[in-house]
Amino acid sequence: MEAYAKALLYAIPFFVLLLSIEIGYGFFVKNQKHRLMDSVSSISAGLTNIIKDSLGLAVIVISYPFLESHVALISLEATWLVWGIAFLTLDFAGYWNHRLSHRVNIFWNQHVIHHSSEEFNLACALRQPVSNLIGYFSLFLLPAAVLGVPSVVIAVLAPIHLFAQFWYHTQHIGKMGWVEYVLVTPSQHRVHHAINPEYIDKNLGQILCIWDRMFGTFQEELKEVPPQYGVLKPVATWNPFLINFQHFWLLLQDAWRTRKIWDKCRIWFMPTGWRPLDVQEKFPVTIINDVYRFNKYQPMASNLLKGYAVFQLSVVLLLMMFMFFNYSEIGFNRLLLYGGFLFLSIYGYSALMDREKYAVGLEIFRAALGIMLILFSGDWFGINALVPYGAFAVLAYLVLTVVGAVYFTYLEKYSSLDSRIG
Repeated sequence: MEAYAKALLYAIPFFVLLLSIEIGYGFFVKNQKHRLMDSVSSISAGLTNIIKDSLGLAVIVISYPFLESHVALISLEATWLVWGIAFLTLDFAGYWNHRLSHRVNIFWNQHVIHHSSEEFNLACALRQPVSNLIGYFSLFLLPAAVLGVPSVVIAVLAPIHLFAQFWYHTQHIGKMGWVEYVLVTPSQHRVHHAINPEYIDKNLGQILCIWDRMFGTFQEELKEVPPQYGVLKPVATWNPFLINFQHFWLLLQDAWRTRKIWDKCRIWFMPTGWRPLDVQEKFPVTIINDVYRFNKYQPMASNLLKGYAVFQLSVVLLLMMFMFFNYSEIGFNRLLLYGGFLFLSIYGYSALMDREKYAVGLEIFRAALGIMLILFSGDWFGINALVPYGAFAVLAYLVLTVVGAVYFTYLEKYSSLDSRIG
């Protein structure tokens, strides 16, 4: 996990740079594809995911090294051919795992976050799950394990394979000629994120598009069908934690409410969106029927609140980068505490973005927790050794967040014009 945390120290600035270029380009050509609060929510979702992964907060059903050591028929050296086989296997496994996430109720819960943005841009690529608490992906890599592909090859390729899926989440790149027949491109992935009936559950490939063409899930982007983005059951929140578990909560409620025992059992493994008939009738949910005419989620927000949300996101990002930089010195138990503080921080400011009044209580509790940690230890997880008066800066930030929560919840006045900007 420490190696993963160190790798993120280099990867995150790269993602931020690409995001900045896309936003700047959109501004320059007067064709902006970002809404500020939506992008803050997207990046916040990405932070929750990498915090969870860096702390190892998942139960692994079976690991690839275990599979390799128990089912390998031969032992392979890490030659270029083996690296190629491993890449194809990883991409093939990714396609089927992705397809499973789109087709089965319980697995959709951990993927809905990625589709929840009603925009399509590089920020929405960062909407990765914190709800995938059970690791089973290695089961899809059984062919590689049988062939004896070394674990180190998979360990190196897996993050590269994931990061390589970032670039094609953009509307600023058109179709790419012959590349469209080999790789997943922005055009193809726009189709994948669209909720148009023509596009639903299409283009499930991750790097190579050959699997979609082989298994009948390929759909070209059509000029006459402009993609509309989001999910058919709108999430209606900026809070990444709520988005992560909304679908699971609905399944749990439906399983409790339905009268038939069989429906209580099968609802988890039925096609995505399936609900028992008796529950559908008594507890209907809002579904988008006309994808070209629906109101995007946009609670009232002043320009000052939007600036405050960016400020909060930036500070949490810096605090997370410090955690990665000081990973081994902080120690495992304190890392869990630190991670919990960051989770609470993201929950607090995203609740404020949603205009939830309970955000004040969350921010006061979080500030009190942080202030007590600083007063009792005289430091903030060793930050004073790296940044002079670093703990004092964190203390000032915590006080400011309480003032901000109170102000934006009870005191602020803003115009309707503010809410329409960004």
